[in-house]
This record gives sequence, structure tokens and C-alpha cells, in this order.
Amino acid sequence: MSFVRIKQVIAVALLAAAGFAGYRTREHWLPLLVPGKPAHQTDSGGEAAGPITKVIVGEQAQANLGLTAKPWKAQTYWKTIPVPGMVVDRPGLSDRGVTAPVAGEIVKIAHVPGNTVRPGEPLFTIRVLSESLHQSQTELFKATQEIALAQAQKKRLTESGGAVPEVRMIEVDNQIARHEISAKAYRQELLNRGFSTEQVAGAAVGNFVREITVAVPKPPIASPAAEFDYEVQELKVDLGQQVQAGQALCTLANHQWLAIEGRAFRDETPLLERSVTERWPVEVDFQEEPSAQWGEIKQAFHIRHLANTIDPASRTFAFRIPMENESRVVRDGDRPQSLWRFRPGQKVRLLVRAEEIPNVIVLPADAVARDGPEAFVFVQNENTFERKPVRVLLQDRQRVVVANDGSLAAGTFLVQTGSGQLNRMLKAGSAGGAPKGYHMHADGSLHKNDSEEK
Repeated sequence: MSFVRIKQVIAVALLAAAGFAGYRTREHWLPLLVPGKPAHQTDSGGEAAGPITKVIVGEQAQANLGLTAKPWKAQTYWKTIPVPGMVVDRPGLSDRGVTAPVAGEIVKIAHVPGNTVRPGEPLFTIRVLSESLHQSQTELFKATQEIALAQAQKKRLTESGGAVPEVRMIEVDNQIARHEISAKAYRQELLNRGFSTEQVAGAAVGNFVREITVAVPKPPIASPAAEFDYEVQELKVDLGQQVQAGQALCTLANHQWLAIEGRAFRDETPLLERSVTERWPVEVDFQEEPSAQWGEIKQAFHIRHLANTIDPASRTFAFRIPMENESRVVRDGDRPQSLWRFRPGQKVRLLVRAEEIPNVIVLPADAVARDGPEAFVFVQNENTFERKPVRVLLQDRQRVVVANDGSLAAGTFLVQTGSGQLNRMLKAGSAGGAPKGYHMHADGSLHKNDSEEK
């Protein structure tokens, strides 16, 4: 091989080696050829910039998003088990039936279903058709007249000046006593049949009662009449219908005193028993939207009764929690109506205490943003919102329990609502800069310029 040929082979080999070396070191020299892109920094030259964790939101945008923030503090949280429940009537207090005191004909119905009535107001007018009732009035009148005649006879005998034997006076006295006993028995019978004291007195002098008014009964629990009312829930008779004594006329309802009936499984009995023994309150989720018309529920709910039988169909047993309802009055012209906050048949969710978890942070469900397995809260500093990772211990429909592991500085303001929107703004890269009229400090907070404050 000639010397020239050898030089060509060596040149090709050198070029190939240089090309291979350039390919292997391209990550060092290639960024130098692309304008605007810095060369890769080595470990000795520093690290690449971290992810964006702050977002700036103006005051108007905060109002649009409904952002609110509160300082957090550690507290004790009770881990609970959810139990389904329902609002039910409390037997003996909520519903009340009204019956006919005598046999007769319905000649007037004063109120229809939906009407609000107070104790003492008339409900029905019944024309008396009972023969025994008419006979009792007649006998009472006769006994009263016999007493009057006997007393008049006694008066004449007394005025005779002792000419009448004493035996005759004793007979008259016995006659008066017998008639008084009969009259007393007839009076009591009429009172028991629904007659008023005035009506009984009228029947005794011959003013016989032909119609009886059935009024709204008194409340089952001592309560001022002005503060208690019933709603006519159901009518059971029609106008002109003949009824017998004791027959149901209508059903009245007052939902001031209700109960919550829960259904639990057999293995949950120890928790319920402990709640009764320790007098632990049960949290009730009525699943209602917040409304300005109803305030915060202030009463405590305690289990009052545990059933000793198990439903064979559902394999659950019942327990009851008494509750007092809230109402407000609406008017349609002159007709008032009571509207109740809680109503029988309403589904609820009961949270029965199971375990105490101390020293945790309890936040609303909307205060924590999720991004895959990660959970974040936002700390507010003026118009700057900084994302902080947290560890979620428990979460339900309303609240999130966060570990107090030192990742959050004590007393910092945590966003209570809208964390999901803030997290989406960060992911979209809309952190933004200082808005017009503001300047940013080193801690990321915004402050108005001096010219803006003047």
C-alpha cells in the first residue's frame, strides 16, 4: 500500500473519532449553538428552578372565587361511623286524633287539611242523634225539678210550726238526697260525653243541647296557647255524615317535638352503648343547604332509646334521638301557616363517635385541593396564596382532617373555600405578577404603593 493511501485511511479514522466524540459530548456544546437557552448546569453550578407554588389573586378575583381564609388551630377530632336515619313523629306528642264525643250528624266542618288551629278553636259541629244522650238530659231535668219540688215541700212543713211529725221531715230529706244523687250522676255523664259546664247547667233547667261543638284539644305538654298550634293533617268524615261516639273525625299534627330514628347493625352496638353511657352527642347531618332563613342548629342530640329487637329483613335495630323542631309562620292574607324546618320522613345521616384523634387540623372539604395522591392547602398572605402539601388523615362530605406535623406554621391563614380553583391556576401557570398599583415583597406578599395609599 502506498504512503498516500495510508494517509487517507488515517484521516478518515480521525474524522470518525472526532464525530463520535462530538456526538457523545453534544449535551455540553449543543445549548451554546441555540440562542436564548442556557447551558445545562452541573451539580457544582446550582440546581434548576423548582415548581411554582404561589399564585397572586386580586381582590376582585378573590370575591369572584368566593375565597375566605381563617387562622387554624389544633383541636380534637372524633372519628365517627355513619349510620342512616330518618326524622319521625314522636309517639304521643306529634300527632293527635280527634273523636266524636256523641253519636250524631256532622253539620259543620270549620277547618280543612292544611289549616292552622289553636287549642280551644272549633273544629266540628255535631247534631246530637243519640237517644241515650237526650234521655240523660231529660232525666237530669226531671231530677232537678223533683229536687225543687221536694225542697218546696220541706219549706212548707218547716213553716207549719212543728205540727208535722219528724218522720215526715226525714222522708222529705231522704227524697231530696236521692234526687240529688241522680242529678249528679246525669251531670257527670253529660260532662263525660263532651258537654260543657254551661251546657249541663242549661239542660238542668230544660234548655236541651241539640248540637255539640268539637274543639281543638289542649297541648300534650304544658305550653302557652299563644305559642302552640296544630295543623289539620287529615279529615276522616264528610259533611252530613252520621258518626258514632268514639269515631275518628280528624288527625291534628304538631311537629315541634320529633325524633330521629337510626338503624344500626348488631356489631355497632358497643359504640352506641358507649355513646349512651358516656352521654356523647351524636352529630346529625340533615343534608340541607345553608339558608339565611334558618340559623345554626344549637341543640345537642343524644341517644335516648336502644331497641332490643332486630328487624329480620334488614338485620338492623333501631335507636331513637329526641329533637325539638324549629318553625316560622307565613301568611296568606289573614290565614297563618306554620312551616317546619324538619319534617317526618326526611332522610338524615348520623355520625356516631368511635375514636378520639387529638392535635389535628380540621378544615372544610373545599379547603383541601387534590392532585393525584398529593393533597394541598393554600396559605394566604395579603393577595398571595402559597400552596403547602399536607397529609390527610380522614375526609368526609363536609370536613377534612389534616395532620399537625409541623408543615404549617401556627396561626397562619388557611383558605377555607376555593382551593381547587387556586390549584388549577397554578397548574395552568397563571401565577402572574404584581398587579398595577402594588409592589411585591421578598416573602411574596403584596402591598399598595405609597402613591396609591395617599
